[in-house]
Amino acid sequence: MLHLSHPLLHSMNLFFSKAKAKPSPKDAIVRLRETLNMLEKRENHLQMKIDDELQTAKQNATKNKRVAMQALKRKNHYENQIDKISGARMTIETQMMTIENANVNHETMIAMRQGAEAMRSIHGAMDINRVDETMDQIREQMDLANEISDAISQPVNFGIELDDDDLEHELEELEQEVLDSKLLGAEKPPPFELVQNAQRTEHTKVPQAMLDDDEAELAELRAQMAI
Repeated sequence: MLHLSHPLLHSMNLFFSKAKAKPSPKDAIVRLRETLNMLEKRENHLQMKIDDELQTAKQNATKNKRVAMQALKRKNHYENQIDKISGARMTIETQMMTIENANVNHETMIAMRQGAEAMRSIHGAMDINRVDETMDQIREQMDLANEISDAISQPVNFGIELDDDDLEHELEELEQEVLDSKLLGAEKPPPFELVQNAQRTEHTKVPQAMLDDDEAELAELRAQMAI
């Protein structure tokens, strides 16, 4: 009976653990690509052999038919292998595309699931009633801010509140007072003293010619007295 720590049992455990391990999509795609490269190299090698056998058959077509027939048989055998390799390559390429698409779908689903969990986590701390309450508070604060702005923008009258109707009434009284003053000034006759002074000035006004004659006589009298 083997002990649990026996090297053979340890190797068997490693083998079965590896056998049970599932390859990831990335590992599978890498392995398939390596297989494609190997098949492509094999196909190129067979194609070179086909070209050589065809050349041999051409050279011995008239000289040695047996050699030419053997060359054609080998060429056909290589061509059959190439057909099988081409089929395998197409299968592997299809499998790679399927794995890639499946991997893309898998990653997409993981991302979408994480997004859904994130949304659930965000909305878990939220409630529609709480959201409505918050929006009401925001609107209330905005209305308060507008009222404060309106109050600040109002001019300060230092305790005197003026009514537009009172101002218009006062302005009408001033206009009527000015109009009455103009009418009274047009109807009232000029004062008597002003009229008398004007007449006196008009009567006492001396013609300019008489003033010139008096000055001439005065100048002549002064000249005689000087003699």
